[in-house]
Amino acid sequence: MKKTLTRRPAKRTVGRRELVDFPQFQLCGVEAKVDTGAYTGAIHCSNIHVDTLPDGRSVLRVLLLDESHPAFDGRPLHFEQFTLREIRSSNGDVQERYVIQATLRIFGEDYDTEFSLSDRSDMKYPVLIGRLLLRRARLVVDVARRNLSFKLQQRQYSG
Repeated sequence: MKKTLTRRPAKRTVGRRELVDFPQFQLCGVEAKVDTGAYTGAIHCSNIHVDTLPDGRSVLRVLLLDESHPAFDGRPLHFEQFTLREIRSSNGDVQERYVIQATLRIFGEDYDTEFSLSDRSDMKYPVLIGRLLLRRARLVVDVARRNLSFKLQQRQYSG
């Protein structure tokens, strides 16, 4: 029996920071820190709460980003599909956080992945990209570089 080799797409390099888009939220150019120590990604949110609808279903409501962020539009988002999980933070503390599926666009390609929702107001970057997305998107990290996806996009539009 002959074995057929399937070619996996080549790995792409990302920098330690990237500008990413969230098409389903109409957010473009959001600063993200690439963190190989984190499993899931994280998005900065505030006003995180669960409401019960009249039919008994639960809905998670949040505000993405801060008023100071250029992409902030004050529009509350809601999610009917979410989970509550224990997530270990960078300082080792375990916190219960809501986790959603969201689409992140990088290098012009969309990837569905998990993001925990947390208050990252004390962090420099509102989005964290973790290993789950890095593996799924076949991305490797060059810590000496930044914004490789954005720079490629600019070259494609200008040339």
